[in-house]
Amino acid sequence: MKTLLKTIGIVSTLIGSSFLFQNCSEKESIPEGIIPPTDSVSSKIEIKNFSIEAQIHTSPDSTVTMQGEGFLQSDTVALISETAANNTYALPLASVTKQSADIVMPKNIVSDTYQLWLKRETDSCRLGKTTLIIEKAVDLNIPDIAGMTLKGVVYCENKPLPNVVVSDGYNVVQTDEQGRYYIQSDKKSGFVFISVPGNYEVAVKDNNQPVFFYRLAKDDSVEQHDFELTATDNTNHVLLALADMHLANRNNDLSQFKLKFLPDLNTTVEKYRSEGKKVYGLTLGDMTWDQYWYSNRYDLSKYLITIKSVDLPIFNCTGNHDNNPYCADDWQAEQAYKDIIGPTYYSFNLGNAHYIVLDNIQYINTGASQGTIGKRNYNKKLTEDQLSWLKKDLATVTDKNAPLFVAMHAQLYANPTSLPQKNTISMSGGSTLVNYLKEFTNAHVITGHTHINYTIEPSNQLIEHNIAAVCATWWWTGKNGYANNHICKDGSPGGYKIFSINDNDVKWLYKGIKEEESKQFRSYDLNQCHITAEAFAPKSTEAEMGAYSDTYGTKNNKNEILVNVWGYDPEWKVEMTENGKPLEVTRVVAKDPLHIISYEAKRLNVGATPTADFVSCATAHMFKATASNATSTVEIKVTDRFGNTYSETMNRPKSLSCSMK
Repeated sequence: MKTLLKTIGIVSTLIGSSFLFQNCSEKESIPEGIIPPTDSVSSKIEIKNFSIEAQIHTSPDSTVTMQGEGFLQSDTVALISETAANNTYALPLASVTKQSADIVMPKNIVSDTYQLWLKRETDSCRLGKTTLIIEKAVDLNIPDIAGMTLKGVVYCENKPLPNVVVSDGYNVVQTDEQGRYYIQSDKKSGFVFISVPGNYEVAVKDNNQPVFFYRLAKDDSVEQHDFELTATDNTNHVLLALADMHLANRNNDLSQFKLKFLPDLNTTVEKYRSEGKKVYGLTLGDMTWDQYWYSNRYDLSKYLITIKSVDLPIFNCTGNHDNNPYCADDWQAEQAYKDIIGPTYYSFNLGNAHYIVLDNIQYINTGASQGTIGKRNYNKKLTEDQLSWLKKDLATVTDKNAPLFVAMHAQLYANPTSLPQKNTISMSGGSTLVNYLKEFTNAHVITGHTHINYTIEPSNQLIEHNIAAVCATWWWTGKNGYANNHICKDGSPGGYKIFSINDNDVKWLYKGIKEEESKQFRSYDLNQCHITAEAFAPKSTEAEMGAYSDTYGTKNNKNEILVNVWGYDPEWKVEMTENGKPLEVTRVVAKDPLHIISYEAKRLNVGATPTADFVSCATAHMFKATASNATSTVEIKVTDRFGNTYSETMNRPKSLSCSMK
């Protein structure tokens, strides 16, 4: 670390264009070897443009750079205390340039006000004075404490960091003034990790995996694990929430991922970095697909290789498909994730925001054994151990008005498929979680799992963002020979959510892959949305197609307009006008016709039965209006909760095709 000395309070006499330093006096305390001239003006030492700060923060072994011209490598600088006669230091110049000279602070340097003297052979002169504030260096040699099996130091730039939260997944402690922590741990979780404080970062490995944890030995030995942080300003940051990648080496998923998703993500990262924001990623589980870990040789370790090209710190969350399919026990099944990725639950901070990552999948996997994949069934549940840890972690968050994010794979609230919308908790432990969050005024739950978008706002203090999938419909619609698009079950484009956080202000939007951020809805002329086998699955039959075409199997001549607004929440507004006249807009529950022809029709056309979990689902982010005739132009305007507007001029008739436009 270098400290630069700048001009403040210099003692000098100006002669021509140089500073001739003087003011030597036999009354001053001079260290041995520093001989002041009998006449202060008689010193022949000449240093031009020297500068020194009145106060300097530094530490032992740190390099201090002095500005000035005329230093020689053989010079010595003496630091003479103004308060302690014996507190003097003679320091050789460590390096010299034409404009500066370096000195290295001795190991035993203490905070004090010092006179600075320069010695050159038998000549000496006084340069000035400064106050040194010595920051205490971190001491990694910390003693054991009886009963404490984990200990360590958290530090930054060789300085201890107090009040940093450290946990073993059960106990939650904070570092003391010396940056030290101690935990009486049984090491059951297998990890010790820190909740990285705001405005700090940890190192990352393989381009994007933050190193905020250590794996523990499976014994009762005392382990020391130290955490070194780097200071950074991430008060103004962006979090990219990435749900359900489902990489499995099938359906051309790896090529779609590399050719479509990764370029899109990297472009988004660069966009926000160019605006001066720090950017981070957070997956929401199901990065892989347990069913294909062994048959396709694609597991979590391969995911890390695939995502490696993203220059973005990425925190990870586990999903039901990230468990070992050969294990019929939740604890055993998640060990692969722990071995390859890290802890299944933890917390971290970015700027003012506190982030909590949870594992709400209890993997049952009935019938599994080594070499045999089970049913891969599971419960959506927060275990008592996690809830206990969560309560302790939340207790360390002092600012209840700051942004709080809880990330987990499966949804907290069910998809609302009836109107008026009902908010129904859909997982075990969900009510306890909601109760824990009541004291926070700016709380967000971010989830995936469903492959659709919807928003639940049970109070003005809490909102759940259920986020559609990166893989859309498990990469099917973009597979070679299919629809050549990327669409989710609710008609949302496959994509991710962008959260922008500045101080306590939080904004968000959903971004479709290969779509502009301004693309927030899609419109349909329902007169043209007649889904038949003849039109969309000619190798199938009308009976087969009719089982999936929903209301679109019947010709509609009602001049209705349908608008799918995938980012909708109750603060959004949807408007339609015809020839300047407002149309009555009604929120409805409906399926998206584009998804039906992009997935169900394409599967039927190759003689396959559409997978029940993948078919189009009803969604409540649909809006309908009725025009006066079949050919009029309809203007559509959508305004989000932040005042951003998105519009389209819908020229009718508008045909239905696999285009995402």
